Amino acid sequence: MQIVTSLSFQGQCRQAFEFYAKVLGGEITSAFPYGEGPPDMPVGPQYKDWLMHAWLQVGDQAIMGADMDVDWAPNVDKPKNGFDVTLHTKDATEARRWFEELSEGGKVVMAFSETFWSPGYGNLIDKFGVPWMVNTIPAEGWQPKG
Repeated sequence: MQIVTSLSFQGQCRQAFEFYAKVLGGEITSAFPYGEGPPDMPVGPQYKDWLMHAWLQVGDQAIMGADMDVDWAPNVDKPKNGFDVTLHTKDATEARRWFEELSEGGKVVMAFSETFWSPGYGNLIDKFGVPWMVNTIPAEGWQPKG
């Protein structure tokens, strides 16, 4: 089984997924705009370039996404809450890079630093409104400095 997070946007899905692919080193394997859907699909022409489905593959993990409007997805325009996309790695340098790049243009909620459980952790809301946690998995025997 694979559990995949699906993110909702309002016209920024392609831009967000291109950004995530660059930061995470992934590949967008699907990006279907509404304009290429069935001719009888009830979606206005203003949405023809919005993505109805996107898939970003990063190693053996993936993120799905789509653009949605409040007409058919109430609250899509509200801040995202109650979840985070979470990245884990054993490499603190990689974790810090992900954190710094994902936070560009967004909002840092907790600066990346050592915690009592990790040699490097931080959380942020990216420029697309998506909340992220970036965590470094400690090596066996690791102890916090402080």
